[in-house]
Amino acid sequence: MTGQRHPLQHTPAIPYEQLLERVRYEAAYPTRERAEEAVRLVLAGLGRQLTGDERVELAARLPADAAGILTAQIPDPQPLTGWAFVQDLAARTGAPLATTRWDTGSVLCAVAALAGPDLLTRILHQLPSGYALLFGRAELTPAA
Repeated sequence: MTGQRHPLQHTPAIPYEQLLERVRYEAAYPTRERAEEAVRLVLAGLGRQLTGDERVELAARLPADAAGILTAQIPDPQPLTGWAFVQDLAARTGAPLATTRWDTGSVLCAVAALAGPDLLTRILHQLPSGYALLFGRAELTPAA
């Protein structure tokens, strides 16, 4: 087992502050604090939806502070569709749906970049429909 690492021992690609700056830039937020509010809201929500190996692997690829937000949540027994996810986040904050959708997409696109294409595909297969667009991917459906 020499040389192998457990997924939780993975060193994240970027520090938390750099994640916040990436989200701030992509979303055109005026401050880092606004970006952090969005990151905390969306990662907590994602932590309530994601389970299993995908949750563990994603946490290992996120900065420690972001991973802590994700993993501190207890997964809901009934995962929400992508649209219901946005509605739930909006209801928790009292923010308009359009603002919450923007926040969600901005954060999840940054998360997708850290996850990488293979893990993101596995995450999308685990979640109900409607998340691909939130992560910046096309929502593809099989031909009939």
